[in-house]
Amino acid sequence: MRRTPALIVGGGLAGAATAIRLARAGLPHLLVERSRETGDAICGGFLSWRTLETLAGLGIDPDALNPARVTRARIYAGARRAEAALPHPAVSVTRRRLDTVLLAEAVRLGTPVERGVTVREIDGTTVRTADGATFAPDALFLASGKHDVRGMARPEEARGEDPTLGLRVRIAPSPALRRSLDGGIELHLFDRGYAGLAMQEDGTANLCLAVHRSRLQAAGSPAQLLDALGREMPALGEWVALVDGTATIDAIANVPYGWRQRQGVDAIFRLGDQAGVIPSLAGEGMGIALASGVAAAIAYVRGGPDTAAHWQEDFARRLARPIGIAGIVRQVAESTRSAWLLPLLRPALIQVIANATRIGHT
Repeated sequence: MRRTPALIVGGGLAGAATAIRLARAGLPHLLVERSRETGDAICGGFLSWRTLETLAGLGIDPDALNPARVTRARIYAGARRAEAALPHPAVSVTRRRLDTVLLAEAVRLGTPVERGVTVREIDGTTVRTADGATFAPDALFLASGKHDVRGMARPEEARGEDPTLGLRVRIAPSPALRRSLDGGIELHLFDRGYAGLAMQEDGTANLCLAVHRSRLQAAGSPAQLLDALGREMPALGEWVALVDGTATIDAIANVPYGWRQRQGVDAIFRLGDQAGVIPSLAGEGMGIALASGVAAAIAYVRGGPDTAAHWQEDFARRLARPIGIAGIVRQVAESTRSAWLLPLLRPALIQVIANATRIGHT
């Protein structure tokens, strides 16, 4: 059995942010990550102005991620369109780039990282891995993202009767892509789902969908769903036509949008999507992950493992407004009424919603 004062499970945004703050404080800790090399996570890609502030506090220069800025949003529903400037400039970046930069900063500051460590079960603060190793930390920071760990799984009912799936496909760089998406993001609304599109630092476009299982089943397969949506929505169809027929469509099932971890226990800090899951159309999932890691580390530095329960409940309260508002917007966006309501969505209202779905500062 291995002992460590603080164990961070997961080397994504929340885990890396926690490690950076603990390393700066000079507190001993260990980070374990299941992947041997940093991949490109399905979810994420949009860094809001609030998230950029959090990154700056972690010592990350946004220009090191992507010097280009996103300044406007276009929203489509049926044949209708609305457009507005964002309240402040944002950034679009691949998760591979962002995760690499964050974890490198943690390592530079002295965080020990062990990769290729898959956590299979958590019992209290005791962590068991796939290779039979056991960790016994004084404090556990669970930053496993959307992947649940046995013993700490989020409740089945959080997924709902018609669960949401996340889909992602890449669109290769092209002059047309750059002309259309440079400085902007797109959100396409349709029955029982929506799609977001943004161009990232490597010139590719990230086409992400959140779709209810019933809609996917009706289409037959992810590729058939894309084809159907392309025919149904001409603006989205222009992008679907650029998707390479051999491109991989990545998927993640049963995303529990709207769920929050309201109760806390001593010595366990649940971070990122293990603390709360905001609908992805808000573009604040990465912001929540980073904010949770920073806030949990601050609480631990100030009071040790005993602060975990109070911190978790306080963080759940911070998440209540952005997740609640994003949930209401999502219900409207996924309904057949979205095309009729879109003309009422004035630029000022878009900016109000964009600000209201950001997580506040501590």
